[in-house]
Amino acid sequence: MGRYLGRTGRWIAPRIDVAPPARSGPFAAGALAWCVGAAAVVLAAAALTAAAARLPSWAAALLLGLALKPLLAWRMLRDEVLAVEAALACSLAEGRTRLTHLVSRDVRTLNEGAVRESAIESLAENLNDSVVAPLFWFLLLGLPGAALYRFANTADAMWGYRGECHGHVWDWAGKWAARADDVLSWLPARITALLLTLPCSLSLSRSRERAGVRVLRSLPREARLTPSPNSGWPMAAMALRLDVRLAKPGVYVLNPAGREPTAADTRHAAALGARVVWMTGALAALAFVLQATWPGA
Repeated sequence: MGRYLGRTGRWIAPRIDVAPPARSGPFAAGALAWCVGAAAVVLAAAALTAAAARLPSWAAALLLGLALKPLLAWRMLRDEVLAVEAALACSLAEGRTRLTHLVSRDVRTLNEGAVRESAIESLAENLNDSVVAPLFWFLLLGLPGAALYRFANTADAMWGYRGECHGHVWDWAGKWAARADDVLSWLPARITALLLTLPCSLSLSRSRERAGVRVLRSLPREARLTPSPNSGWPMAAMALRLDVRLAKPGVYVLNPAGREPTAADTRHAAALGARVVWMTGALAALAFVLQATWPGA
C-alpha cells in the first residue's frame, strides 16, 4: 500500500515549483488513484477470503488471522511510546529525537511535559487507527473491510496534508483520501473513546462512579476541540481518564484543568491501550467463531 501511494502521490499532487492547476484536476486525480488502489486491495482480500472458505474452519481461521495481522500495529505503537519515555529518562534532547518516530510536528521547542503529552496523544489516536477501526471493519465486512480501512488510513497519512509537503501541494490532491478516512473512522473512533472510559472493575466506589460520569459528560465537549472530527475522541478520553492535560501547541488543549503527565501516566496510558486491544480482539474472535459455527448468525 505504501509503495503504491508513494508512487501515485508524486503524480497526483502538483509540485510547488509548477503553476497550480485548477482544483478539479488534482482532486479528480487523487480520487481516481484512491479508488483504483482501494479496489485492488479489496479484491486481493476477497480472493484470499474465498480461498479460506474452501479450507477447514480451523485452517480458514489461521489463514485469515495471518492475513489480518499486518493490518494491525499495536505492539510497535506501544513500544515506540514507551521508548519516548525511556529516552526522556536520559535527556530531553533524546526524548525529542525519539518522539519524531511518532509525530510529524516540530519537536524542537517542546519541554519534557509537552513531549510526554505528544506521545500519549499519539498512542490514543493510533489505538483507533491501528487496532479498533481495522477490527471493527473486519467484524462488519471481513478481511476486505479491514484491508479497505487500512488502505484508507494509510492514504490519509501519506496524502491528507494541508498545503505543501515534500515538495508537493496536497490541498486538493489529498482531500478525497482525508474525507474517506474521516467517514470510515467516525464510528470506530467513538467506540475507542468509550472503551477507554470503561472502568477496570465492576465494583466501583461512589467517588469513582462520579468520576466516570464526569468523564462521559465532558468527553463530547473536549473531543470537539480538535480540528479532526475523529482523533479528538480517543485523545480526549485518554486525557480525561488519566486526568492529565494533553495539548498541541497553538492548536488545541484537552482537559486544560488536568495536571501535567508524568512517566507513570505514560505507562498507565500504555496499559489502558493494551486493555482496549484485548477487549476488541476478544470481541472480534468471538464474532468470527460464531459466524464460522453458525453462518446465518
